[in-house]
Amino acid sequence: MIKATEFKRRRKQIGKIIGDDSIAIIKAKDACLRNGDADYKYRPDSNFYYLTGCHEADSLLVICPNSDSGNDILFCRAIDHDHVVWNGPMLGLDDAKTELLFDNAYDIKQLDSLIPQLMQGRSKVYFMLGADSEFDRTIVQWTKAVKKEKWAKSQAPHELVSLKPFVDDMRVYKSRDEIRCMQKSANIAAMAHIKMMQACKPGLFEYNLNAEFMRDLLNENSQPSYLPIIGSGNNACILHYINNNHELKDGDLVLIDAGAECDYYASDITRTFPVNGKYSSAQAEIYNIVLAAHSAALQAVKPGNHWNQPHEAAVNIIAQGLLDLGILKGDLATIIDKHEYTQFYMHKTGHWLGLDVHDCGEYSVDGLWVELEPNMVLTIEPGIYISKDAKVAKKYRGIGIRIEDDILVTKDGCKILSDKVPRSIEAIENLMSKPV
Repeated sequence: MIKATEFKRRRKQIGKIIGDDSIAIIKAKDACLRNGDADYKYRPDSNFYYLTGCHEADSLLVICPNSDSGNDILFCRAIDHDHVVWNGPMLGLDDAKTELLFDNAYDIKQLDSLIPQLMQGRSKVYFMLGADSEFDRTIVQWTKAVKKEKWAKSQAPHELVSLKPFVDDMRVYKSRDEIRCMQKSANIAAMAHIKMMQACKPGLFEYNLNAEFMRDLLNENSQPSYLPIIGSGNNACILHYINNNHELKDGDLVLIDAGAECDYYASDITRTFPVNGKYSSAQAEIYNIVLAAHSAALQAVKPGNHWNQPHEAAVNIIAQGLLDLGILKGDLATIIDKHEYTQFYMHKTGHWLGLDVHDCGEYSVDGLWVELEPNMVLTIEPGIYISKDAKVAKKYRGIGIRIEDDILVTKDGCKILSDKVPRSIEAIENLMSKPV
């Protein structure tokens, strides 16, 4: 769990970044209608939550260094008795100050009257420019309102600046408490993956394994960090397959890409295992190439290496492995230079991980890959996908394999947060042979 003091510290850091002549405004995400008058369960915008710790819609954060009204201000809903009766407890203005440590809090209904006053004398407005076109227009309207007010003693803001790159840079580096949340998330998802392996057998459907996953998460007061991908047979070759409604057939593999969310922090784990508990020789050949690529990529995750080095290591192993099996033809250098391997491995080897499963942060800046540093968290997820229609030896058709883990960059290398889920063929087959 992230402490209120950490959210406060983040707001102070933003205040230092923007300076005394600027104001930062971050809006909470609106509640999302499912259908009719039924909403989806509310999940706060990651950037807003990162800076506030607030879980409520109809809220807005203002960071206004050296303002008489306070350096950080939360606009939120005042306590409403009817709302409490129907929907449960609310944060309210008092708790915004005492629990979340805001300098001040105002009713969200006062936005249009107070924001222009807070903008007065500030030259720049920082916000998530381009994220919400309607809110972009609201920001412009507020700046225009400053110019019209008789009380305005100084100029209105004359520059609108995106806050996103600054928050992105902060979010790339995880604190101790963030890492604890991510470790807990990985542990929950890991146990759910193990249970799915043990429950799997021919005749079940993909959604039966999804049910196992959901049950284990709910028993830990968790929820999926994204829609689970449970693809058996050729469905494993569909990268974002989410139908999860096909029968698990004897002799097929099943690829499960599923993560948990803990205190809004995501895990992202993928394993591929045989429906009947035993890999065929062809499946094992492909699997061991992916496993070797996973190992090579892991070895490249360490401080000082750049972002793309794990991918380069994985590509080298995958291309050589497919060449050795006769699935690719030619020489290794040409296969890599001309990206011929991408017909079977078409994605990168990882992404940032955090409050979002595909977390924010740059991968390259000015044409140079970002350097890996301690406390960054990323995924390593090489794969090989040979569709049923591929012009390769019949025994390899319809095989899709990915192995994905969550990786913390440490001072001297890396730590696998999701290491509790077995990866080797021997370990997986041994686990699946044991009764649930």
